[in-house]
Amino acid sequence: MDNQSFWTIFSLAFFLSFCGTVWSEEPETAAPGKQVVETIELPASTSTWDYIDGIRLIGEPRPVDDTKTETVRYWLYLPLDYEQAVAIDGAPLFLFLHGAGERGSEPDEISKVKVHGPPKLLDKPEFQKHWPCVTVSPQCKRGFAWSPEQLFLLLDAVEKKYKVDKKRVYVSGLSMGGFGTWMLLQAEPERFAAAAAICGGAKPQWAPKLVNVPIWVFHGNKDNVVPCKLSEIIVDAVRKAGGCKIILTVFEDVGHDSWVAAYDNQLLYDWMFAQ
Repeated sequence: MDNQSFWTIFSLAFFLSFCGTVWSEEPETAAPGKQVVETIELPASTSTWDYIDGIRLIGEPRPVDDTKTETVRYWLYLPLDYEQAVAIDGAPLFLFLHGAGERGSEPDEISKVKVHGPPKLLDKPEFQKHWPCVTVSPQCKRGFAWSPEQLFLLLDAVEKKYKVDKKRVYVSGLSMGGFGTWMLLQAEPERFAAAAAICGGAKPQWAPKLVNVPIWVFHGNKDNVVPCKLSEIIVDAVRKAGGCKIILTVFEDVGHDSWVAAYDNQLLYDWMFAQ
């Protein structure tokens, strides 16, 4: 092989290799039955953790910083019957909020969101068969906590992009996401048809806003990260405020990972999607 032929072949191989690299970085297109990563530019979150009585929790919601934007990455799932749902009222929408351990700020860290809960389960064909929701599973940036204002902007964008039944919007989260779930509910309780808050907590002062929202609360009685009493306090406050749509399940001899039993419970989904 002469030098000219060698360099021609080498250049072609390099070009094809480069193109392959570029093509592989193109975002996947959302399609029923497949979780894909989508991104959106939103005003920057300023939400961080507070410490009250030595317990780390999310305090008062903080506004976003409108002077800055940041890239928010999220897993997006369209249900198998999405096209049929579009022809009627649209598909239900489910927002999942992960815990503190799954935070990340780099593109390759988005895989951590699939460690627990529905994003993990939605990779299983058997689970997909019974899952009716457009599902949004965002990633909170490292060092911060969930920002209700930013999450509402994300929901607005998803509802605009996909055909969603706005009367059937659900939210659930675990640990830091459990706190985030309560914060979203107290901010816009009328937006959600039902919620599941797992090993989180909320301020009792928020109870009057929550009396009309169906909420199922889960906690392990041996949780040494987020004390079970935090769920018990808010549930008791909601009931005293007149709420009769709230359920509390306390798992015996279960620690912080009460989300395993909660999300493996088909009754949770049957109850939630009936709301």
